[in-house]
Amino acid sequence: MSCPYLEYKASDDGHDFDHERPYCTASGQFVSPMRADICNDRHDFHHEVDCEIYREAAGTDAPAPEPTD
Repeated sequence: MSCPYLEYKASDDGHDFDHERPYCTASGQFVSPMRADICNDRHDFHHEVDCEIYREAAGTDAPAPEPTD
């Protein structure tokens, strides 16, 4: 499951992009494609564990627990 705070936008403030860009609604800013990999739980990342922005927005601003395999 992807992060509920992740959106993809094709434009911003009247500026159209060539392609959709990842936008974090929790932080109110565009994020890098590498950050979006965490948001999308790619490459063994889990946004609930690996993203401090998600944890703060979700009210779980504790240190990230160690992921279990």
